[in-house]
Amino acid sequence: MPVIVVANPKGGVGKSTLATNIAGYFASRGHAVILGDADRQQSSRLWLGLRPPGARAIGTWDINSDHIARPPKGTTHVVLDTPAGLHGWRFNDVMKMADKVIVPLQPSVFDIFATRPFLDELAKSKNSAKAKVGLIGMRVDARTIAAEKLHEFVDALGLPVLAYLRDTQNYVHLAARGLTLFDVAPGRFEKDLEQWQAICHWLDS
Repeated sequence: MPVIVVANPKGGVGKSTLATNIAGYFASRGHAVILGDADRQQSSRLWLGLRPPGARAIGTWDINSDHIARPPKGTTHVVLDTPAGLHGWRFNDVMKMADKVIVPLQPSVFDIFATRPFLDELAKSKNSAKAKVGLIGMRVDARTIAAEKLHEFVDALGLPVLAYLRDTQNYVHLAARGLTLFDVAPGRFEKDLEQWQAICHWLDS
């Protein structure tokens, strides 16, 4: 049972966007997936509450910021959305379970400086030694200097960059309906789905 953890100590970098779409991808493949939310804001849990009855099922993992329990029986895939400032015992508990860790990054000097110590902690932690780590650039406009600086930063890390996702309102509109890219007809989402191909391949590998 793969456990995918989406983590970054900085808030507002797109963790919930990634976590919900990863869960949506697994559900679209017919897996029994659950989505856990260890963040006090409970954005992913709120999103699950918006999900229409006809959409592919995504189960709720009944956890909170103070207690991370084992996934329920019958689950084949787990996605965990984590809080900003993940550290200490909570960091250790999460990383003990993680098979893969996805770290979202925005093209901002503040995000870059906030994320570097977290990546160092991941590299040093015995609890995360078995987990594969992948980076995803979020809300990236390739034409900007900020995007260029983000490329320079990740190139120096020696970690795989799974994708650079464009800055689009598509994710916002889908989230407001409890949906993901994998719940709707491709249509105007083709460009976004194309950007997700490498992420999906990494998740399945």
